[in-house]
Amino acid sequence: MLQRYSRPEMTRIWTPEAKYRIWYEIETHACDAMAELGVIPIENAKALHKLKNHEFDHHRITAIERETKHDVIAFLTYLAELIGAEDSRFIHQGMTSSDVVDTGFNIQLLRACDILIEDLRALKTALKQRAVEHKYTPRVGRSHGIHAEPITMGLTFARFFAEMDRNLCRLHAARANIATGAISGAVGTFANIDPRVEEYVCKQFGLSPEPISTQIIPRDRHAQLFSTFGIIAGSIENIAIEIRHMQRTEVFEAEEFFSSGQKGSSAMPHKRNPILSENLTGLARLIRMTVAPAMENIALWHERDISHSSVERNIGPDATITLDFALTRLTRVISNLVLYPDRMQANLDRLGGLVMSQRVLLALTQAGMSRERAYELVQHHATNVWNHGRDFKSELLKDANIIEFLSPETLEDSFSMDYHLRQVDTIFERVFPSQDASQDE
Repeated sequence: MLQRYSRPEMTRIWTPEAKYRIWYEIETHACDAMAELGVIPIENAKALHKLKNHEFDHHRITAIERETKHDVIAFLTYLAELIGAEDSRFIHQGMTSSDVVDTGFNIQLLRACDILIEDLRALKTALKQRAVEHKYTPRVGRSHGIHAEPITMGLTFARFFAEMDRNLCRLHAARANIATGAISGAVGTFANIDPRVEEYVCKQFGLSPEPISTQIIPRDRHAQLFSTFGIIAGSIENIAIEIRHMQRTEVFEAEEFFSSGQKGSSAMPHKRNPILSENLTGLARLIRMTVAPAMENIALWHERDISHSSVERNIGPDATITLDFALTRLTRVISNLVLYPDRMQANLDRLGGLVMSQRVLLALTQAGMSRERAYELVQHHATNVWNHGRDFKSELLKDANIIEFLSPETLEDSFSMDYHLRQVDTIFERVFPSQDASQDE
C-alpha cells in the first residue's frame, strides 16, 4: 500500500519481519509440543528459543528464496543457518508449508481485525457525540434527492451510528470465524504429526483447530471476512456521500473543517472542497475491490493448490491497511465536521412550506374529506407553489374547500415542526438504549 494511505500500527502487521516472527513462533510452539510428546529431543526444541529476541533478516531469506523458489523452505534454511544443522533437523517435522503460511496469515488477519474493531468503536463514539449534539437540529429529509419531510441532523448521525454498530457486529463474527489454525500436515490427515501438536499451537495464539483442513484452511472463512470489509467500506462511502452532498454550494448545510493555510484549488483561491470525503469514496472502492477475488479463492483444486496465494499476499495487507486508514480518517471528518443549522432551516423553508403537504393531507382526511379529494386539492396548491414560488400555507388559507374542513388554527398546527420531531426520543432510545450491554461502544 501507498504510505500516503497507511498507518504504522496496521502496516507493521504486514511487514516481512512480522510475518517471519509469526512463522518462527509457530515452528517453535510445534517443536515444544512434539518434545513434550516425546517425538523429538527436548534439546532440539530448546534450540529454537535462542532466537526469541532475534531480528529476522528478510533480505537474507529473500536471497535464499531466489535459489529455492520456495518461501517456507527459504525460511527453514535461514533458521538452520542461525542454530546449526543438528539443532534444526527436527524443525517442521511432519508439517507442510500451509500449516505455517495459513496459520500465520490468520494470525495477521486477527491482529488486523483487533485494530479495525477499535477503529469502529472510535467512529461510533464520534457519531454518537454528534447525534446527541444535534438531536433536535431540524433539516429537510430527502427522497430521490428531492425535499421530502423534516428530520433532524441528529437522526442522520444516529442512522450512521446504527449502521456502523451492525458493521462492528459483523466484524466480530467474521473475526471469530477466521480464528482457526491448522497443523495437520500434507493433505490434512495428521499422518506424520499428532493432532495434539495442532491443539497446542492453536492454543498459544488463541485459535481453534480447523475441524478439517485438507492441506489448507478453507477459504470460505476468508471470503466472509473480506466481504465484511467490503460492507464496511460501503458504509464509509454512504457517510461520505452525505457529507459531499451537504457541502455542495447550493446546499451548504455542512463542510469539512478547513484549516488555516489549507488550499482548495491551484487555480481558484476561493475553493473549499470536500476532499477528505471524496478520498474516502475512492478508498471504499479499493476495499470493495478485494471482495471478488476473496470469493473466487473458495474454489480450489482438491486438497490444495496455490491459486489463492498471490491474491492473498495482495488483498490481506491492502484491504486491512486501507480500511484502517479510511475509518480513522472518517472519524476525524465526523468529529471536526462544521455544521450550519441556519442553512438547514433555510433549506427547510426553501419550498415555502411544501414539506408539510402530507400533514395537511392527513388533517383533511381526518376532518372527513375523502383521501382522493384531499390529495387533489393539496397537490393543486403544491403545484402552484412549486411553479410560482408562493407560500403554501397562504394558498391553502385562500381555498374555501379546505377551510370548510380545517380552521385556520388547525391548518396552522399542520405546519408545526414539533409534530415531525415528536418521536425523535423514541428513535434515539432504540439506537442508544439507556441500558443495553450489547451496545459495543
